Amino acid sequence: MTHSHDDDPACEAAHGHLPQGREERTLVAVFASPVAECLLRFGAELGFRPVLFEPDPARGLAGVTAERRVGGWFDGADVVLTDHHRQEIGPVLQELLKTSARWIGIMGSARHTGPHVKALAELGVAEEEIARVHRPIGLNIGSQTPPEIALATLAGLIADRNGRPGGFAF
Repeated sequence: MTHSHDDDPACEAAHGHLPQGREERTLVAVFASPVAECLLRFGAELGFRPVLFEPDPARGLAGVTAERRVGGWFDGADVVLTDHHRQEIGPVLQELLKTSARWIGIMGSARHTGPHVKALAELGVAEEEIARVHRPIGLNIGSQTPPEIALATLAGLIADRNGRPGGFAF
């Protein structure tokens, strides 16, 4: 008995055939960090166009300011802030919320309110705009290390990309 696997996407993937007509997505990791490094490395392997956005010139993108960089290449992107302790969270998120970024999330625990909420409110950002920022991010798998956090985040974004319920619910 022979089996036809022509219509089985899982079988095709196992044999190295990628799905046709797949939407290319840009994954932007905001802030240079160990999580950003893993997120972008793994993301490239998973079919995302990886971009690092570091608004502090002293941390890697000398001479390039957030105002000049936030723009067209965030439109339609999945954006993940990889550090919730940075002073720039409010201004960076405020600018991101003006773009047509497809998805915006910030790392942090579900046990307490994220610092981005207060930072954005102090900048006069409306509650409905603040609500566009996802937190926590990633699937609830108990992530503790940068690679685990990146894996959980990408798993949720892949589920979303594929129209599956993997989701970000806790």
